[in-house]
Amino acid sequence: MSTLAAEEQLTRLWETPKTIYGWFASVDHKDLGIRYLTTAFIFLIIGGVEALIMRLQLTHANGALLTPEAYNELFSMHGITMIFWYASPILSGFSVYLVPLMTGARDVAYPRLNSFTYWSFLFSGILLYIGPFTGQAPHAGWFSYMPYTNIVYSPGHGMDFYALSLIMLGISTTGAAINFIATILFFRAPGMAISKMPLFLYSTLTISCTILFAMPALTLACVFLELERRWGMHFFGSASGGSPLLWQQLFWFFGHPWVYVIFLPATGMISIIIPVFSRRPIVGYPYVAMSTVLTGVVGFSVWLHHMFTVGMSDLTMSFFSAGSMMISLFTTITIFAWLATVWKGRPVVTTSMLYALGSVALLVIGGLSGVVAGIIPVDWQLHNTYYVVAHIHYVLIGANVFPVFAGLYFWLPKMTGRMMDERIGKWSFWVMFVGFNVGFFPMHIVGLMGMPRRIYTYAANLGLQPMNEVMTFGAFLFGVGMLISIVNLFYSLRHGELAGNNPWNADGLEWAMSSPPPDYEVVRIPAVATRHPLWDTFDEDEDPGDLRVLSQARLCITSNMLDAVPQAAATMPNLSLVPMFLALALFVFFLALVYQWMWVCLAALILTFLLGCTWLWPRPIKGHL
Repeated sequence: MSTLAAEEQLTRLWETPKTIYGWFASVDHKDLGIRYLTTAFIFLIIGGVEALIMRLQLTHANGALLTPEAYNELFSMHGITMIFWYASPILSGFSVYLVPLMTGARDVAYPRLNSFTYWSFLFSGILLYIGPFTGQAPHAGWFSYMPYTNIVYSPGHGMDFYALSLIMLGISTTGAAINFIATILFFRAPGMAISKMPLFLYSTLTISCTILFAMPALTLACVFLELERRWGMHFFGSASGGSPLLWQQLFWFFGHPWVYVIFLPATGMISIIIPVFSRRPIVGYPYVAMSTVLTGVVGFSVWLHHMFTVGMSDLTMSFFSAGSMMISLFTTITIFAWLATVWKGRPVVTTSMLYALGSVALLVIGGLSGVVAGIIPVDWQLHNTYYVVAHIHYVLIGANVFPVFAGLYFWLPKMTGRMMDERIGKWSFWVMFVGFNVGFFPMHIVGLMGMPRRIYTYAANLGLQPMNEVMTFGAFLFGVGMLISIVNLFYSLRHGELAGNNPWNADGLEWAMSSPPPDYEVVRIPAVATRHPLWDTFDEDEDPGDLRVLSQARLCITSNMLDAVPQAAATMPNLSLVPMFLALALFVFFLALVYQWMWVCLAALILTFLLGCTWLWPRPIKGHL
């Protein structure tokens, strides 16, 4: 079979129809990756607007824009949205789109699971925001400490929306993690040994394993919370034999590893971008890879530093303080590798490179402020002040938002086929960078001055208003910078320069195909010889016998875990509405649980079971000759 005939055959097999059915039933990782990115970015905008309203409230002393309860609800929705529905899903969007392209596969290991995890992510976010639109918003912060969240102190349904939407999101996140693990370990191109993987795959694999161990703690905590609120059980009430600290132990056992879940994939993206624009391979590849894995492992030994003020033995606190110090070493290794790569290379200043370097600068500031807060006596003084607010925003925005924008400017030409405008992009970076530092660096100062966090106003005689006015100006300037990039995106989609296959002269497999990639991505599954597969040479005249096999059905090559030796050809499923309907059935189940509609819950469970049977029911494989 000729290459042209194979392309036509592959297009028939892999193409998603441009119809309403095709849109909802698509299992193509490229479609789903863009939907992840779009949905998560919408949540970023929502969370950003909530933050700006909070800043308006705090601009002046004795502010009256919001009532105390309205501020608590806005503060809670901002944190919940940003931490859970933006920070991790936006990185999942990059992974869903890029992991198969980087590994040389035609799709992820479980395409229907991929579709299900997107729809369940979307519906979980809708479930969360039903609360505010019905006057029942969560109001206890993104951490929701007991006993304040018990039914006695938090009547209504706000905390039920919080707990049940997080359980549903946990199902989505866990399914996505399993998919990434299977794809990265067993769907790599022949020759892509584990020592030759792009560093983005190391970070995605690490956080996927982290999720499998951390997410159950949050899910269990939310189940306990709901059982105590609505079913009369006692897990957190000290009067009935429970402990309020059980919530904190479960939540932070999840919460601190989650910091690395929303941090490591972004560092993997920077480890791809900086070498490309430094025009040389990354310095210390093995050390960066090991640091990435060790960050995920050691991240489970630091969760108790969020609880230094609750009262623990000195030995216990010393262990977790030491862990907090040690984990900074791994990030330091990675940062020095980036700086050495720039120093030893021939840097090209692009918008993507600016965002990557800006992220490094902010990450250093946030990391140093975190090390200081890891010292026990210092933490006792700073724990409930705005210093901690400054630290967490420098870490999360510096290590998530700026790398995300670097990734968007770097990979959007591959996704859309159009280049983003570089001049507008650089303006966007500088406005965001200056605005962020003006808005958030003074929080260190007001924290040291004693401004508590989680307050809705402050007295005029405390001398905090001038700094808060500066912070509000910086926050709005940061928002303007983001808006410039959004305008740039929509402008470039219509008027941007055509990207071509590889506009950055990069070396990853994702740049070996057209922009945007065809439905089947590659005609011949590539063979990899080095860490820079796009620079490898291939014999175009080799016998394409394998081409015939891989064009007879929707097939992907599977390989072994360590050396990526081909083992078999996996048959991939076609279009299916079942994942969307299954996610919708779970949405109905959790919504009915909020209002205790038990008959609706039972019907949704039965429907979920039947849809699961439909999903697993054997069916003939289309496309075989």
